[in-house]
Formats: sequence, structure tokens, C-alpha cells
Amino acid sequence: MVDTVASVFAGVALAAACGFRVFVPLLVLSIASILGAIPLADDFSWLATMPALIALATATIMEIAAYYVPWLDHALDVVATPAAILAGVVTTAAVVADLSPVLRWSLAIVGGGGVAGAVQGGTVLLRLKSGVMTAGVGNPIVSTGETASSTVTSVLAVVMPVIAFFLVLATIVLLVWIARRAIAPSPQDEPPGPS
Repeated sequence: MVDTVASVFAGVALAAACGFRVFVPLLVLSIASILGAIPLADDFSWLATMPALIALATATIMEIAAYYVPWLDHALDVVATPAAILAGVVTTAAVVADLSPVLRWSLAIVGGGGVAGAVQGGTVLLRLKSGVMTAGVGNPIVSTGETASSTVTSVLAVVMPVIAFFLVLATIVLLVWIARRAIAPSPQDEPPGPS
């Protein structure tokens, strides 16, 4: 039971990390499974192979580098949103092996995909706000923060899944707050009241 709960926490945390960067959590999961630090479901054993590790390392480097190209970072958000949701489903399903297939895939799709999509949506809004407020100059700082967040969350999901899970909850609350502030009109945008 404890292992199942820990694997659910790890899966949700890895899914959230996919919302920051699509390939970083998959790379961390591949490394961790090769080292025997985290067991994978049988149908995801391919993640623990050297070809998968090489492919994921290459994709990770390319993804991180692309987010530092000024016009490409916004274009990547269009592709990264569905990719992050899919990666969230995959990472959750890969580590939650002790549940029945229906429960496992339901959790992966709703929990993993949902969390990845929520985090990705928050980062898209943050990048958009940064682009408007700094004319794109602040976007490399946002990109660095997203990569660091993805890496830290992924590693914590493997070594301390409970802490990673609660960190994800706090991150989602923060992203919702940021999104509400980004969408809400500022006081100067509101029409003046009657005098």
C-alpha cells in the first residue's frame, strides 16, 4: 500500500515536471530506472534502455536550447502544451504499476495529464506576461526557472515522492494565483466609476 501511494505521488510529481519541460522528467525517469532507483510498469520497460536514454538526452538538450531562442519559445508553447499532457500521462502510467489497468490509466490520463496541462498552462501565461512586460528580455530567466523547476521536481519525485507531491500542490496554487493576476484587468484598465 505504501509503495502504491509513493508511486502515485511520484507519477503526479513527474507529470507536473512535464508541464515545465517535456523531456527532462522522461530523461530523469530513464536514468533512475536504469540505475534501479524506481521500478517501471512492464509496458514501459523500454525507458530503461540505452537507446531511450540517448534519445531522451538529445531531445532534452534540444528542448532546453530552443527555449532560449526569442521567437521560438512562444512557438514551442503551442507544441509543448499537448506534448506535456501526453508526457504527463506517460510518466504517471510508467511508475504506477501496482494498480488495475483501468485505475492506472484513469489516474494517468486525469491526474498525470491534468497536472501536466495545468502547470504547462501556467508557464505559458507566465512567459506571455514576461514577454509583454520585458519585451522578451525576461524570457530567458523564465526559461531557466522552468528548466530548474522541472529538474528539481523530477529528481525529488524519484528520491522523495511525498515531498515532491506537496511541492507540486504548492506550485499549482502559485501558478493559479499568477494566472489569475495575468488575466485580471489591472486597476488602470478599469473604467472610472461615477463621480
